[in-house]
Amino acid sequence: MEFDGEYWAEHYGGRAVHGVRQPTVHLVTEAGDLAPGTALDAGCGEGADAVWLASRGWRVTAVDISATALERGREHAERLGAEVADRIDWVRADLTAWTPPGDAFDLVCSHYVHSTAPTGTLVRRLAASVAPNGTLLVVGHHPSDPHHHGQPPRAAEAQVTAEDLAAGLGPGWDVLVAGTRTRSVGGGPHGHGGVSRDAVLRARRHP
Repeated sequence: MEFDGEYWAEHYGGRAVHGVRQPTVHLVTEAGDLAPGTALDAGCGEGADAVWLASRGWRVTAVDISATALERGREHAERLGAEVADRIDWVRADLTAWTPPGDAFDLVCSHYVHSTAPTGTLVRRLAASVAPNGTLLVVGHHPSDPHHHGQPPRAAEAQVTAEDLAAGLGPGWDVLVAGTRTRSVGGGPHGHGGVSRDAVLRARRHP
């Protein structure tokens, strides 16, 4: 299995939209106290995090490989009005090859990205786009996450630990959070819920 454009086109194209998607709990927890500025949502999916940030006053660049996901995110933002929609720039790009502008964002966040690039490479690329005094927030599926047991072998590449994420940082960072956290998983169409285990890295770049 390759997590490429074809995979994500099939993933989003074959899935109906059920209500308004909520922002990632770790984003709300870790970025809720930050003053609004410029943000990069790398691997934004259907845009729930980008919309949440824009609704709080952030100017957001939302990047994803899937045109379907970006269109759904744009529609979600537009339903909330121009005050939110006009704060988001939607960019279609493959994070494996796309390089964001350097030192450009007060917040760079990436949640559950299934990249074909090594974890360290992706983290370093995202870290380079954080402005001085800015925040980097990266969240991934921990290898102990029970919801990923039995997944195809390729899915293992999307699983990381906080140590994996932190290892991608060079000097000049204060690591504020690096650990494993849990979150509740909704019931979905079959009514099955549970708890997922995530690797969370939050770091602040030195001035």
